[in-house]
Amino acid sequence: MKTIFRVFAYVRRYPWMAGAQLACAVLGTLLVLVFPSLTREIVDVVIPNGQMDRLPGLIFIGLAAFFGQDLFNSLRIQLNNTFEQKVIFDLRSELYERLQRLPLRWFDNRPTGDIMTTVSEDIPAVERVLIDGIEQGLIAVLQIAVVAFLMFHTNATLGWVACAPVPFIMMGALTYTLTSKDRARRVRKASSGMNSLLHDNVAGMRQIKAYAMEQEEHERFNLASDALRRASLHLMRVWSIYRPSMRFLNNAGYLLVLWFGATELFKGTLTKGEFALFILVLRYFYEPIEQIHSLNQLFVGGRSAGERVFDILDSEEEADVDAGRKLEEIKGHIVYDHVHFSYGKVPTVNDVSLEALPGQTIALVGPTGAGKSTLINLLTRFYEYDRGQILLDGNPVHELNKCWLRRSIGYVTQESFLFNGTVRENLRIGKRTATDDELWSALESANAKHFVEALPDGLDTKVGERGIKLSVGEKQRVSIARALLRNPPILLLDEATASVDTETERQIQQALDALMKNRTSFVIAHRLSTVRNADRIYVLEKGVVVENGTHEELIAHNGLYAGLCRTSLMAE
Repeated sequence: MKTIFRVFAYVRRYPWMAGAQLACAVLGTLLVLVFPSLTREIVDVVIPNGQMDRLPGLIFIGLAAFFGQDLFNSLRIQLNNTFEQKVIFDLRSELYERLQRLPLRWFDNRPTGDIMTTVSEDIPAVERVLIDGIEQGLIAVLQIAVVAFLMFHTNATLGWVACAPVPFIMMGALTYTLTSKDRARRVRKASSGMNSLLHDNVAGMRQIKAYAMEQEEHERFNLASDALRRASLHLMRVWSIYRPSMRFLNNAGYLLVLWFGATELFKGTLTKGEFALFILVLRYFYEPIEQIHSLNQLFVGGRSAGERVFDILDSEEEADVDAGRKLEEIKGHIVYDHVHFSYGKVPTVNDVSLEALPGQTIALVGPTGAGKSTLINLLTRFYEYDRGQILLDGNPVHELNKCWLRRSIGYVTQESFLFNGTVRENLRIGKRTATDDELWSALESANAKHFVEALPDGLDTKVGERGIKLSVGEKQRVSIARALLRNPPILLLDEATASVDTETERQIQQALDALMKNRTSFVIAHRLSTVRNADRIYVLEKGVVVENGTHEELIAHNGLYAGLCRTSLMAE
C-alpha cells in the first residue's frame, strides 16, 4: 500500500479541487436515497390512504433529485478530469526531470525500451488508479455507507441480513490482493521485455535486413510476446475465478434479503413499502461493492506500475548538477593527475597523467577500447573518476558547476546525433539565440552550407528521427557546425571526421584547424592526417598511457604509435 499512498500523495497539491470533488460526490450520493424513500412513502402512505393529490409533488421531488444527482455527477466528472490530468502532468514532468538528472551510469544498465515502457505504459496505469481510485472508489465507499445507514434505519434485522455476504467478500478481496502482487509484476516485466526488444529491432531494422535476420528476430519477438501472453493469461485466469465468485456472493445477498424480507412481511414486522425500499436499495448497496472488485484489479496493476515509476523517481540523481563554482574566465589549462576510472571491476583508465596547456591541441591515439573516449567523458563529468584528479586552470573539475562546465565545452561525438526536428532547431542547440547569418556561417565553416541549401526547405527541413533523412557524412557536418556555433573555449572531437570521405575530411579539417586556434582541444582520431599536427600526442593501450610526444618524436621512438601509423588504424 505504500506505493498507492505515494501516488495519492500527489493529490495534496490541489486541495480545493479535491474538496470540490468530494462535495459533489457527497451531495450526489445523498440524492440516491430519494427515489427508494419516495417509493416507500407512496406504497405505505399515499396509496393506502388515498392521498393521490400528493403524487405530483412527490414525483416532482423525485425528478428534481434525479436532476440534481446527474448535475453533481457532471460537475464531479469535470472536476475529476481536470484534477487528475494536473496530477498526472506533475507526475510525468517529475519523472522526465528525474530522467534528465540521472547519471549516465544509470542509463548504461537500463534498456531504452524499458524506460519507454515506464513513461508510455506505467504512468497511464498509475493514471487509471488515480482516476478510478479517487472517483469511483470514493463514490462507492460513500454510497455503501449512505445506503447501509438507510437500511439499518429502516429495519436493522434485514440490514444485517443484507450485510451477511460482506465478510466473505472482504476475505476474498484480501486474499486476491495479497496474492496478486507477483502476477502483476510478471506482466509488467514481460511487457517491458517485449517493448525493449521491439525498440532495439526498429532502431536496427537496417541491420536486420542487411543480414537477412528477419526470421530469427521474428522468433525472438514471438518468444517475448509469448511471455507477455502467458503472464497476462495467468493474471486473468485468477481474475476469472475471483470476480464471478464475488458476484455469486452478491446475488446470494439478494436472495437472503428476499427470503427474510418475505418472512418479516408475512409476520407483519415489515411494511410493503419498507420491503420495496430494501429491494430497490440493494442495487445501490451491492453495485458499488462489485465496483470495488474491479478497482481492486486496477489497484493491483497500478501498484506494480507505480513501483516501476517510483523506482526511477527514487534513483540517486547525478550529484552537484547545479552546485559548484563558475570561473570568470577559462584559459584552458587542463591536467589529468594520476586518474583512475572503472565502469565495473575491470579498470578502463589506469593511472593516466597528461597535460594540455592553454591553446594546445592534444591528440589521443590508441586501439579501440584503449580508454580514449572515457578520458573525454571524465572531463565533461559524464562520469566521475574514482581516484586522482582532473584540473581546469588549477581547479578540480569536481568542484565546478556541471552545467556551466558543459556549456563551456564544444563536443562532437563519433556517433553524430540529430534530434527529430529541423536543421535550424538542431543547430540552435549550440547557441539558442543564433541568427540565420550565424547559422549559415557555421554551416559554411563545416562544409555543410551547400547541401543544406539544396534541401527542400533549407534550414527548416525536417531531418527525421536521429537525422535519418541525411547521410552519415551530412549528419556529422551538421554536428560539427553545431559545435562551431557554440564557439567554446574547450573543444572535444571524438572521431569527428570518421564518417566523411577523404576530400570532405580535408575541408572540414581546415575549418577545425581554424577553430582550434587559441583554444584547448582534445582530438580522438584514427586518421594520421587528423592528429599529426597536434601539439602533443598521447598513446593509450588498455587504459594506460604508454607513449607521448610529438608525431616526429613518436615515429622516431618506433613504438606502438609508429606501428599504428603503419596499419589501417592510422591511415592517411
